[in-house]
Amino acid sequence: MRLTCPICGDRDRREFYYQGDAAMLARPDPAAPVQDWADWLHLRDNPAGRTRELWYHEAGCTSWLMVERDTVTHEVFSVDLVERVDAD
Repeated sequence: MRLTCPICGDRDRREFYYQGDAAMLARPDPAAPVQDWADWLHLRDNPAGRTRELWYHEAGCTSWLMVERDTVTHEVFSVDLVERVDAD
């Protein structure tokens, strides 16, 4: 699989570190109950199909990226810098 970093261009997947579902960007309020924080930290969906994920360009520009891709076919629909993306 290849990802096109907005800064570095087309790169092999091995340059990137997969962090997980982009839902992690939607943190609970700091004053939220402990259970909300525990759920945010430990509960994960594992969908088949189109997802939004966080990837870190570890062997490149060290940017955090939002990757929209299909987890079944590995087709990549978009790659953008996280700072440009709305978490919702």
